[in-house]
Amino acid sequence: MASICAIHPAWSQSSDVSSSGTAFFVSADGWLVTNAHVVDGCKSVTVVGRGEVTDLKVDVQKDLAVDKSAGAVPAVLKLTNSEPRLGEDVAAFGYPLTTALSSSVKITTGNVNSLLGIGDDSRYLQISTPIQPGNSGGPLVDRSGAVLGITTAVLNDRATGTDNVPQNVNFAVRGSAVRSFLQSRGVAFDAVDAIGPHLETADLAEKVAPAVVLVLCHSRESAAVTDAAPATSSPAPEPYVASRPFRSVDDYDVIGFDYATLRNVSEAQCHAACNADRSCRASTYNKLARFCFLKSDAKLLVKNPDASASVAEELSSSVLVSTFAVASGRDMVGGDYARIKTDFVGCYIVCEANLQCRAFAFVKKKPTCWLKDRLGSLSAELGVDLGVR
Repeated sequence: MASICAIHPAWSQSSDVSSSGTAFFVSADGWLVTNAHVVDGCKSVTVVGRGEVTDLKVDVQKDLAVDKSAGAVPAVLKLTNSEPRLGEDVAAFGYPLTTALSSSVKITTGNVNSLLGIGDDSRYLQISTPIQPGNSGGPLVDRSGAVLGITTAVLNDRATGTDNVPQNVNFAVRGSAVRSFLQSRGVAFDAVDAIGPHLETADLAEKVAPAVVLVLCHSRESAAVTDAAPATSSPAPEPYVASRPFRSVDDYDVIGFDYATLRNVSEAQCHAACNADRSCRASTYNKLARFCFLKSDAKLLVKNPDASASVAEELSSSVLVSTFAVASGRDMVGGDYARIKTDFVGCYIVCEANLQCRAFAFVKKKPTCWLKDRLGSLSAELGVDLGVR
């Protein structure tokens, strides 16, 4: 999966514009919503025809951002409180390929193909609505014009880990995630509970387009990490996925910092998903369950024969490597000599530093750490992680 803002090697009005994307108004006092990867790392952000934005609020992990634009607001879009329906008709608005096509807002239509993203990721919807570099941050609306989500990414063959070229597989951040983000940032917005009247495409465009704006990123520090190359010929090129250096360690697990779980994927798909996500700095792939855990950081590697770890090169020198073997869903009878309230990493560190400690059992629900001075018989126990020296 790759983000879809567009890199601009030159812009007719400003030579320091490194990329562009889309945003839309959600309040009459000037608040605009877009993707984090559209604005994150920019020296400044401007809205074409309105000037520089202020009060930028960014959540990189959720790939959402909100900022404020001065001046009169031409139109405001309402977010729907209704859950999207499989097969629902939707439309995407944005400013794709502005250096190759026109600089006007564009509309494309399609359907909700899946209520989940890659690996059953509930933060996303899969859509057939065609989107291109520059669509990032634009609204995905139902046929009444209410916002169902934000167009965010496309799937390419590098992300699937296969030789098959995906056929128009695109993704949008769900509206529920957008609502939660705005509420957490104290941004007021309008929402509708009932599905409004079905509008013809031309009427839908008249209603939605005035609220959608072109966003320019000035002098991005590392645009190549997140952006997609502009079209120079037809058809449009495949979005760029940056290749960042990672160090893989088989039979080890990165502990903690999970922010997303991908299910029923291959190890290659796990690595590709982490590589394509700017917030991912490490991952653990469970070989038996075919689960991929994307992680925002890495501090500790533990031995786990069912796992394979991958850590960003810049973190590898600071990550601790445990001398313990760790198994999930296992406990050990007897040997308890101390009980402490801590997280898993704290449990490991205390046991590692004490020669009396031969093993530990960490109960996730509590969370509680039991230190053991001898080894006993193993038993299956859900919600318990067992570490043995």
